[in-house]
Amino acid sequence: MIRQVSAWQRPEVWLVVLLVVFDQVTKWLVVQRIALHETVKVIPGLLNLTHVRNTGAAFGMLNGSDFAYKPVVVAALAIVALFGILWYAQKFAGDAWPARYGFVLIVAGAVGNLIDRVTLGYVVDFVDFYLGSWHFWAFNVADAAITIGATLFAADTLFSRRHVPEAV
Repeated sequence: MIRQVSAWQRPEVWLVVLLVVFDQVTKWLVVQRIALHETVKVIPGLLNLTHVRNTGAAFGMLNGSDFAYKPVVVAALAIVALFGILWYAQKFAGDAWPARYGFVLIVAGAVGNLIDRVTLGYVVDFVDFYLGSWHFWAFNVADAAITIGATLFAADTLFSRRHVPEAV
């Protein structure tokens, strides 16, 4: 007899929940303690905490654009992307831990930023890495999870010897 495992018994589900909570708590702390556009130096010459809002999509795309219903359009695109990621993960993540946990990180990050988009109309970003006058775009815990997850998935895809059963 095969025993059914509840979704809540899977460590991947708990990792998503933990990351989303951590993301939301860090954003809440930034909003409560750092005024919008204020900067707190953490490591001079390398790292600041700077409270900014991303009203656009990933990596600030559309941030400078303003059009009717922009928050709704960007949130809808994020929801469609999240469902696409979930479908793809269910089909192709398999049992290899890099792909499986890569998708877990991507989903957690997507959910964390989606919560902001739906509740606030923008995403709270605050991690500001820089060298001299060069600044990486500001990001948050959700963005970091997405980036690490995509890296894990890409590494698994490029370096594993598994056969993907069907074309995408």
